[in-house]
Amino acid sequence: MDKRQFSPACERNKDPILVVLKQHLPDQPHVLEVASGSGEHGHYFCQQLPHIIWQPSDIDPRYQESVVAWQKHQPLDNFLPPLTLNMTDETWFNNVKNTINSMFNANMAHISPWAATEGLFNGAGQVLNPNGKLFLYGPFKIEGQHTAPSNSEFDKSLKARNPQWGIRNLEDITALAKQNGLVIEQKIAMPANNFMLIFRHKSGLI
Repeated sequence: MDKRQFSPACERNKDPILVVLKQHLPDQPHVLEVASGSGEHGHYFCQQLPHIIWQPSDIDPRYQESVVAWQKHQPLDNFLPPLTLNMTDETWFNNVKNTINSMFNANMAHISPWAATEGLFNGAGQVLNPNGKLFLYGPFKIEGQHTAPSNSEFDKSLKARNPQWGIRNLEDITALAKQNGLVIEQKIAMPANNFMLIFRHKSGLI
């Protein structure tokens, strides 16, 4: 039985995200993906960037099964078995090797409690090597305002499903990053009213 899961959003955004990663990943990237979901992103990026090492992770066993199924469908040496990581566990980063120089997370901040985003940045401050980068993809509000009417409607639907969910303010994200030793390096507009936020660990700044 094929346990691969498929996400239409992943299919739409994988190539625009790949362009950004090609431009901004370090020369020898060892990437931790937080909340990998179906595993499509990581598996695709490993095909296109064979020099990277990609460490998927997710808290949900069903998604972990999907990650394993993608690897089984097309084995790749640089696509590692998934880790179980819970961003609300204050010690989650203790389960990650100290060779990580990049982190990637797509579409988690708005479909999880704020505590998960806090945990993501707290862990990034602990995990990333000097000059390490955190890539955060998704929709964000700017100065409290949505960047498109569709995002406003999406935000309402998220909060109707769970009051702890919702599109986050860019300023809150950057403040959280600063608290954990990271600084925003770039804000890149992406298709479908999304952004790629790139943060750098301050220990790597001159």
